[in-house]
Amino acid sequence: MQVSARNCLKGTVTSVNIGSVNTEITLEIAPGFKVVSIITKASAEQLELTVGKEAYAVIKASDVLMAIND
Repeated sequence: MQVSARNCLKGTVTSVNIGSVNTEITLEIAPGFKVVSIITKASAEQLELTVGKEAYAVIKASDVLMAIND
């Protein structure tokens, strides 16, 4: 995976709250340190984000995106 963003935080998904349009993903990047992102429901499904899965919080400007390393 290569991205232009300078801030990529690796962590583990600890919570997935699915809404009708968006999904809230909580990623624990270190013990006690969490990042929360709201992404589209379709994106969460495409990335197969589930509790316990390793993922990345990709931070650029004021947006937080989620990524996985396949």
